[in-house]
Amino acid sequence: MNNTAYLSNEGRYTIFRYGEDSLKFIAPYSLVKYEKIKEWDNGYLVVMTRYSHSQELIEEYIDLIPILKNLYMDSEAFLKPIKKVELSYD
Repeated sequence: MNNTAYLSNEGRYTIFRYGEDSLKFIAPYSLVKYEKIKEWDNGYLVVMTRYSHSQELIEEYIDLIPILKNLYMDSEAFLKPIKKVELSYD
């Protein structure tokens, strides 16, 4: 199985995909696009983000563990095989 997960957004939603699973959750209202992934640390993402209210890219943090727990998913089992995260806007 591929060890890469993918991050993107559609409108006000962030989408995190790995394998056949897709997590969709509300993003900040002014999010335009995720521009760069700076770091992946077993469920914790540091990303550079473009917002409609700023000319500059803004560093943003996404913690997937509480999201997975709220969905009653085994966060450790879901995250363990993921070695990297890439942006995907296809």
